[in-house]
Amino acid sequence: MTKHAPGVPSWVDLSSPDVPASTQFYRDLFGWTATVATEPEAGGYTTFRKDGKAVAAVGPQLNGDQPPAWMTYFASADADATAARIEAGGGQVLMAPMDVMQYGRMAVFLDPSGAAFAVWQAGSMEGSELAGVPGAMSWIELMTRDAETSKIFYQHALGWACRDVTYDGGTYTIWHTERQDVGGMMSMSGETWPPEVPSHWMIYFEVEDTDATAARVQELGGKISVPPSDTPAGRFAVLTDPQGATFSIIKSNPDFQP
Repeated sequence: MTKHAPGVPSWVDLSSPDVPASTQFYRDLFGWTATVATEPEAGGYTTFRKDGKAVAAVGPQLNGDQPPAWMTYFASADADATAARIEAGGGQVLMAPMDVMQYGRMAVFLDPSGAAFAVWQAGSMEGSELAGVPGAMSWIELMTRDAETSKIFYQHALGWACRDVTYDGGTYTIWHTERQDVGGMMSMSGETWPPEVPSHWMIYFEVEDTDATAARVQELGGKISVPPSDTPAGRFAVLTDPQGATFSIIKSNPDFQP
């Protein structure tokens, strides 16, 4: 089982209005296997595995008004202490720290710009066991309408530092701990972003072939929101599953150094 350092993305899961349909879609798309939790209180929470290793999960929506969405969890040594820092820094607690049976302790928040995220204090379940390979999470990215406030907030809440880099005339922010990069950030500005789209965390899954995977999403009933495009980091696409949850895929450039 992989142990994740505090502040590092440790898990991702999907809230779906139709767990069986979502399970089938992602199994067909990524070649994942799926295991449904046997505990009645788990509500059919289903863990996805790639090559036998846990990579993600899907569960039922906890609130009928909640849109289908992927959630990123950041590792915490103490979910209650992290929640206190988040609230003190201007974040909103959506779900106070709670035990998830023997598996761990979690809490869910909105950052000051309105992006949802969660923290996970591991119990018997550490989190993802595979990353950066086809069929597993590769990168996370905050799309925000207030980049400067976000820099201050996440430094206080999760202990991150950040650095700005310039690509194609634009600015991209890299989040990092003392030991590793943990994600990125882009400012939601200009006509590219309709005003109704809120700040959000985007999950990228690594793939062997971006174009073929995007085409497969359409075959399975999903949509291509942003068609396959080249960036210095690799070839990516933004996709929407049949239930309406958005995610990204990328064929990473192995020579890219952010």
